[in-house]
Amino acid sequence: MKTVNSLSGGKTSSYIAAHYPADYDVFSLVRIEDESCRFKDEKIRKEVEDRLQAPFVGTAEDDTIIYTMLDLEQFIGRPITWVTGPTFDKVMSNKGRDNATYLPNVMARFCTVDMKIEPIFNWWNDNFDDIIQCRFGFRANEKNRADNMLKRVEKNGGALSFKTIVGKHKSGRNKWKEVQYLIPEFPLITDNLYKDNIESYWKDKPVRFAYMNNCVGCFHRNAPLLKLMWEKHPNKMQWFSNKEKEAQESYNQQWIPTATYEQIKNWKPQIKLFDDSFGECDSGYCGL
Repeated sequence: MKTVNSLSGGKTSSYIAAHYPADYDVFSLVRIEDESCRFKDEKIRKEVEDRLQAPFVGTAEDDTIIYTMLDLEQFIGRPITWVTGPTFDKVMSNKGRDNATYLPNVMARFCTVDMKIEPIFNWWNDNFDDIIQCRFGFRANEKNRADNMLKRVEKNGGALSFKTIVGKHKSGRNKWKEVQYLIPEFPLITDNLYKDNIESYWKDKPVRFAYMNNCVGCFHRNAPLLKLMWEKHPNKMQWFSNKEKEAQESYNQQWIPTATYEQIKNWKPQIKLFDDSFGECDSGYCGL
């Protein structure tokens, strides 16, 4: 059975890549189309396009993630496979009626499915005939996340599956099927490794990491953290705010219930927000 390391660009999954060599290391990049968020290093931007075999303007994540993956590839001495799905713009317009923007939310987190899970499934589907063993960066204190995934494995008969189109009915409608494709593995839980182990390891290594992973405007983040993201990534946060305005017009939606992103932008906190004002629990994550 082939082994695969699922990489997010964070320190934890990068630690797995460094300590648990696999047959393949795979990273899925979230793309956006806004020119104001264009990746500034043109040479690297074109290299990303070559790796993805898809147009790349910018990412909804911190731009540092691009350098993380390039640094990490050099550090581990193995090629990293880059994959991608539709742009975030297209994902939201595809969910709405008549291409109107529809926002993902806690109950319908299709952003993770369409831009993280499905691209990796499609890569598997194009390259493998058998189920793979896939390692995920859940640490020893995240056993509940692993247990939730393992319950799905048990329910699905021993492997995770993905619902995909496998043909057409005579009526012309799509024919769907649940396809088993991976068995998850959690080496950091098995080896009882925590965040302090990860942080200590990367302290003096030549790999650059972002302040926080995942999309800078992730709706799992709280309002004070999103305000800090406005300060760090104003163009990207403006993209999130613009999408929210489109969704408000069509579906009366907003990213989080407490305030719009434009209101958060104009919020004047009573204290100065610093990087160390927030922790991992505030950041949200693209769970599977």
